[in-house]
Amino acid sequence: MRTPLQKDEKILLVTHRSWLQLVLPAFLVLVGFVASYFIGFIQYWGWIAAVAGLVYFGFAYWNWSVDIWVVTNLRVIDETGLLNHYAKESPLEKINNVSYDQNIWGRIFNYGHVEIQTAAELGATEYYNVHQPKRLKDTITLAQSEYKNYQLTSQARQMATAMGWQSTATGTAIGHTGTTGGGNHSLASELEKLHQLRQQGVLTEEEYNRAKSKLLGQ
Repeated sequence: MRTPLQKDEKILLVTHRSWLQLVLPAFLVLVGFVASYFIGFIQYWGWIAAVAGLVYFGFAYWNWSVDIWVVTNLRVIDETGLLNHYAKESPLEKINNVSYDQNIWGRIFNYGHVEIQTAAELGATEYYNVHQPKRLKDTITLAQSEYKNYQLTSQARQMATAMGWQSTATGTAIGHTGTTGGGNHSLASELEKLHQLRQQGVLTEEEYNRAKSKLLGQ
């Protein structure tokens, strides 16, 4: 991948177009060697046929190898270009929905079409002839879920820190959390747990707000 990674960004999946794109180049290599055999390797045209087939296959394989889709913990990257470089990014936070479909041949040879629905200003992004489209779709969905959880956890920590400072400044007691020296840390931990329980559906919105108010001594 030629697109540089951002800070703390990790690659989760790299996938290509279907390997069926290499069938024709490989067949032409075979044809070139067969032709050179009948023409004769000693003769000039025999070598031309064999070398031309190998060069064409090498070019096709190189072009296939740089035509990739990459899923990271922050974005989805569509990258291609043999001599030139083209890259399109879809941030995970902008993705609304991911779907895929396969025709009968796609199910047999495991390739298909993946569509990413993003924010209105970006529209839809479509990927064709993707190898293992279900795996790409599932990886994007999982990465998006983990990214949202990370955002919620960060927000909970920021809120807990702000509340902790406010309580310290005003001298309000939050002794029910067992805080004296490590109160801010304890409060942050409890708020994170509440956020997780709400996201998992264990707590309703009303129960979450009631528990948060009790935790903050409101």
